[in-house]
Amino acid sequence: MRILTSAFALLTAAGTLFSAGTLRAQAPPKPYGVLPSPRQLAWHEMEMYCLIHFGVDTYTDKEWGYGDEDPKLVNPVNFDAKQIVGAAKAGGFKGVVIVAKHHDGLCLWPTKTTEHNITKSPWKNGHGDMIKEYRAACDALGMKMGLYCSPWDRNNPQYGTAAYVKTYRAQINELYTHYGPLFISWHDGANGGDGYYGGARETRNIDRTTYYGWDTTWALVRQLQPGACIFGDVGPDVRWVGNEEGHAGTTCWATFTPEAPDPGRKPANGYNKYWLATNGTRNGEFWMPAECDVPFRPGWFYHPSQDGKAKTPAQLLDLYYQSVGRGADLDLGLAPNREGRLEAGDVANLEAFGQLLKRIFTVNLAKGAVLTASNIRGKNNSLYGPARLLDADRYSYWATDDAITTPQLTVTLAKPATFNVIRLRENIKLGQRIDSFTVDAFNDNNWETVATGTSIGANRLIRLPRSITTGKLRLRIVKAPVCIALSDFGLYFEPAVKNTETSASSAKMTWKINSSTTSNEFIIDMGSRQTIKAFTYLPRQDKKPDGIVDRYAFYISSDGTTWQKVAEGEFGNILANPLEQSVPLAHPQTARYIKFAALHLIEGNSASAATIGIR
Repeated sequence: MRILTSAFALLTAAGTLFSAGTLRAQAPPKPYGVLPSPRQLAWHEMEMYCLIHFGVDTYTDKEWGYGDEDPKLVNPVNFDAKQIVGAAKAGGFKGVVIVAKHHDGLCLWPTKTTEHNITKSPWKNGHGDMIKEYRAACDALGMKMGLYCSPWDRNNPQYGTAAYVKTYRAQINELYTHYGPLFISWHDGANGGDGYYGGARETRNIDRTTYYGWDTTWALVRQLQPGACIFGDVGPDVRWVGNEEGHAGTTCWATFTPEAPDPGRKPANGYNKYWLATNGTRNGEFWMPAECDVPFRPGWFYHPSQDGKAKTPAQLLDLYYQSVGRGADLDLGLAPNREGRLEAGDVANLEAFGQLLKRIFTVNLAKGAVLTASNIRGKNNSLYGPARLLDADRYSYWATDDAITTPQLTVTLAKPATFNVIRLRENIKLGQRIDSFTVDAFNDNNWETVATGTSIGANRLIRLPRSITTGKLRLRIVKAPVCIALSDFGLYFEPAVKNTETSASSAKMTWKINSSTTSNEFIIDMGSRQTIKAFTYLPRQDKKPDGIVDRYAFYISSDGTTWQKVAEGEFGNILANPLEQSVPLAHPQTARYIKFAALHLIEGNSASAATIGIR
């Protein structure tokens, strides 16, 4: 006891040798702004996961079901959850989000809330439970699992009433109590519209800010799954990035303040200035990092015509840099086929992507370097020295004194190295602190700037336009409102990757097109009679919704005067995912003239199209 007392006295006496300011400087930096919760930190560390779409749309060749589809369509005779989850794991993904119910309303588990569920399908003689099988696969493979249960239900006759909201929460309760721990509770902004609704076949609109009572629903999620992040347009834990193209802004803040489109109203899922989410809000009200969701194939659901069109490893790598490399997480959409498995080509591309990531990021070429900082907090090298940048701990860090906000770091490599990727990370437990930075390389007795950037946050990957060979680098923090807390500095080499993307060839034709802005129709003279098995519509690609068609009718004619309607329907999710839409006809048709009529536009008064075609 006397020894402990003496040691304490010695420490106390030693402390009196320093000024009060010096003692304060050795304390950790004060956190800056809003901070991530433990569940959000775990989400950041995942970096990548997959969103799995399977259901009636898999069999109807649509993206959004109307709600009147017969569950008997669904019969994945070779369903293999372990093959699907295993392919995601091979790609380097850390978890999967299962679409337990999409907008068509079919529940993929034996729910007690509706008869419109998997027990009414022939799969496993009505005794199947897909969510249970995904849970078992995740547990066996060491993968995390999340769930998405669509709030919009085009099958349920109660949709639009308070009774349906109770049903929806009962479905959340079933899913979140029977299928183990979840890492994310996933929601989107699809809110009302036309649908089957128990046979009513009508349009039902809701108040997107109040109908679902999100605060109450989120409280239920917190109660049932306290470790799960809640994802949605407005979070509250993870925000949608504002596009379905898989990329965040080159500047992307983890903090965000959602805004409603109309002044004085409260933002909600499906009712917000979603385009602001791409960059986030510097010093935003909430820690609400971005998820970048994008389908692996052109569509979210499986379509036979898209076999062989999955993103290549090179394309996935581009998306990785544009999402994970900008402090967001990548959510890649997987689409099992009608047998209940991923196509072999999809699996191969995922595995090749996972191997590519390992080749690039396994070896940090800065390992063994001598790091010299212009300032170290309290001169305490053991706690806050730059060696912490190379220890593979995301939360150990180099920090500076409070007054030093633009420090420099010199990195002298053990030997000259060739690299083309630079990685920086902040200790986000202390907030997102750095506004901008510059990296220089020393060659021919001169410093040459090789990279500049803005936000860092949980992860920043700078992909250089060319490889750099040098033995010395310099990191300069150009702007920060407070002292820094940088946790990682890495140098990596990305080998050249051949992009093996294939494109389908098409016959050359000369067509005459007549369009009418008053009737919103496109009439096309193909010059001769053609066999038509399907038609295609590609919306304008300039990121503007004006004129995009989301409901259509398609006609054929032999003389351009007498018309026969052969298809009518909707393009589900076309605004967020403006890819080419392919609509197969019920039976092959022969005609010289075709007419594409816009029954409804997302915005504007005149229909627009990038291309209209036939197959």
